[in-house]
Amino acid sequence: MGRRKREPMNPAKKNIVRELIKTYDIKTANDIQEALKDLLGETLQDMLEAEMNEHLGYEKYSRDEDVENSRNGYKSKKVRSSIEEFEIDVPQDRESQFEPKVIKKRQKDISEIEQKIINMYASGLTNKTIVEEIEDIYGFEVSESMISDITDKVIPRIEEWKSRPLDSVYPVIYIDAVHFSVKDAGIVKKRAAYVILGVTTEGMKEVLGLYVGDVESS
Repeated sequence: MGRRKREPMNPAKKNIVRELIKTYDIKTANDIQEALKDLLGETLQDMLEAEMNEHLGYEKYSRDEDVENSRNGYKSKKVRSSIEEFEIDVPQDRESQFEPKVIKKRQKDISEIEQKIINMYASGLTNKTIVEEIEDIYGFEVSESMISDITDKVIPRIEEWKSRPLDSVYPVIYIDAVHFSVKDAGIVKKRAAYVILGVTTEGMKEVLGLYVGDVESS
């Protein structure tokens, strides 16, 4: 039996879709990049906060009176990924001894770690694999306790993102991909983050799913 031929969209439906795209200012590539930038920024922020906790020996708002050093606000820093530039808030300490590991003091380019962070949000990834990704980002620079602190912060955010409630209807859905070059066992491979972007009936743009895979060579 042959495949059923899809009926062409009638003019009324075409006009509705056209008006939705116009009204909600949908630009697929830009919207997907913005969504991935948010995931990157929030996860990096969690990692920096966990690093500061390890450095000071206590979590935010739970300082021991006997501890001399303490938090001293944040310093804005512009970083560059393969997606675009964006700003993060790097925590500071009063004695200026804090040396971030995930983004070093004079480091601007984070393209080498962004794919690993995006991988953490991909569907089907286990907590064990997320821990392995974090260990791969930090290498041998940090202690097991710091890795534990970082995963304790990052994994709940990822689980919350994956289990968040979605609307029953999205008038407009886009699927697009952002491509990366990553090193795997010394070999550079092309990978793609396939992003499903939906637009709610109120015009809000949401990432509905994120899937990471290899790019097949032509």
